[in-house]
Amino acid sequence: MQPQKPRIGITLGDPNGIGPEVVIKALADNRLHGIITPVIYGSAKVISFYKKLLNIEEFNYTQVRNKGQYAPKSINVVNCWEESLEVVPGKASKEAGKAAFVALKQACEDLKEGLIDALVTAPIDKHSIHSEEFPFKGHTEYLTKFFGSNESLMFMVSDALKVGLVTEHIPVKDIATAVTKEKIEAKLKIMDQSLRKDFGINKPKIAVLGLNPHAGDGGLIGQEDDAVIKPVLVELKNKGWLVYGPFAADGFFATGTHTKYDGVLAMYHDQGLLPFKALVFEEGVNFTAGLSVVRTSPDHGTAFSIAGKNQANESSLREAVYRAADIFKSRTEPSTEK
Repeated sequence: MQPQKPRIGITLGDPNGIGPEVVIKALADNRLHGIITPVIYGSAKVISFYKKLLNIEEFNYTQVRNKGQYAPKSINVVNCWEESLEVVPGKASKEAGKAAFVALKQACEDLKEGLIDALVTAPIDKHSIHSEEFPFKGHTEYLTKFFGSNESLMFMVSDALKVGLVTEHIPVKDIATAVTKEKIEAKLKIMDQSLRKDFGINKPKIAVLGLNPHAGDGGLIGQEDDAVIKPVLVELKNKGWLVYGPFAADGFFATGTHTKYDGVLAMYHDQGLLPFKALVFEEGVNFTAGLSVVRTSPDHGTAFSIAGKNQANESSLREAVYRAADIFKSRTEPSTEK
């Protein structure tokens, strides 16, 4: 029997970034408590520090004493480290990065054990967290390996727009060689399955963006669009898939063509995230599709420049919590397909 309310684990991210602030602000909204049982992974001391710094009084929580035993009507906090940590808002440090990793690892272990139902991760600083234990470029790569997936999809989602990436955190000079037929097909399959399973869309229509300007202009600006991308789309169309493209990315978003599709597959990081953040930044959520578990995060970073200044907007973190709960329910209690 699953609990009535999903148990959503939420990591604090880098303690010196805006993660603790947006988590506190988002969970201070009592409407969430009727929908989920929140379980924060980090430190009660860090939360107390930011409560005092930001003058946020209406935020009460219960510290988890016994593993997996949560107060269903309260905000639960799992203390992930015992040693004291100096919190310095806005300053990157290896100590803060280590703390972020310890919390992430504990949350992932609890998720694998079934002690929580889904995971929301606040932002980490990739340089601070990088170590022998975390030789990854971000959350997505770590989670993909931790949960034993061969492939996953960085899927930026909102009600109005859903954009997945073929390549993620790699240098621009390496993109063209990384965009292969096999990679495009694998990402399309994950997106199609996710749109069906996680978002209840029975016959998803997916648009695929070209790699080169003007989608190659018939081979005048690079061969990849005609030689690599198009054959995959033709093959999938012949199998009955509703896939279209490749589209020139600039005109695709400028003319509002994206509104006609359930999902959009971009070839590289900025090609997909730039229009996504421009159009739906505050309600946007980063979802890792293709995993056996549900993980979301806000679509922003640590924002060290405003950390501790009470300027961070919690909208994306709040949406990430709602989205995690919705996707978990879609997987366990399938809704009527669209």
